Amino acid sequence: MEKIDKIIFGDNQFFGINHMSQEKAQQLSEKFFELKEILKVYDYAFECGIEAVMLNSNDRAVDICNYFRKNQNKYEHINWYPSIPYPHKYANLVAEKGIISTINELLFKNNKASGVFNMIAKGGSAVLTKDIVRMMEMLIDLEMKIFRGLNVKVVFLQNIITDLLLGYDFEEIFVAYAEYVSKKYNAKPGLITQNLPLLHQKLTEWQIENVVLCASFNKIGYLMSPNIESYISTLEMNDSDKYEIMAMSTLASGAVNAREAYEFINRQKVQSVVFGASTKTHIKETVSLINI
Repeated sequence: MEKIDKIIFGDNQFFGINHMSQEKAQQLSEKFFELKEILKVYDYAFECGIEAVMLNSNDRAVDICNYFRKNQNKYEHINWYPSIPYPHKYANLVAEKGIISTINELLFKNNKASGVFNMIAKGGSAVLTKDIVRMMEMLIDLEMKIFRGLNVKVVFLQNIITDLLLGYDFEEIFVAYAEYVSKKYNAKPGLITQNLPLLHQKLTEWQIENVVLCASFNKIGYLMSPNIESYISTLEMNDSDKYEIMAMSTLASGAVNAREAYEFINRQKVQSVVFGASTKTHIKETVSLINI
């Protein structure tokens, strides 16, 4: 399977996410309230030569993906990197409806009779036998409906799930996830983490290969556990044919300026960078600075 894209356009800016400043997060949320404003920035990114998009499977992703499906002739060259699941979506549903109602809504809302039958056939044993793997496969399928028909290159598991499973040493779940994504979606399995050294170590021990690892990587150690030195040493020993490394949070939510940030990143053995920006000027500047 071909290598991942070197530069990928992220989406935090569209959904009011800024880990350093709630005020900036609110400003972004207001700026991108309308879908057309989001699509305008995507076009800026594509004009600057970016051909890959990472997108969280939140509610707004539905409208974004619908637009790109309807305009596939224009965007057929774009690769997609879904990030699933979107934890806040499930947390909000459980808080609002309760566990049972949430399960009913997730499994049966907007599904045709044939689709419901297939889910029951696949998931009945999961409920009865508490088969975590089958339940996981069902949830992956639910999340990936958003991205149907798009050119999906990597399917990422969000760090809140990856690191929870990592903490419990759930080898079987990681094996099942990697195999299912590869076979069902003909895509590379991806894992987002805030502890790259430990994840890399465990995957190596378990001999789970051909995985894309996405982790925060910046010169101040923001969201990097346990420390910068362990990340650098992990990359030094990494075999990129087995584990491609994608750097995120390269600007540390604005704490590091772009030039300093990418002077640091360009010296590291990463295969890809994902970043978000809200103006054509910032996108163009960032693309020009990345030289991995």
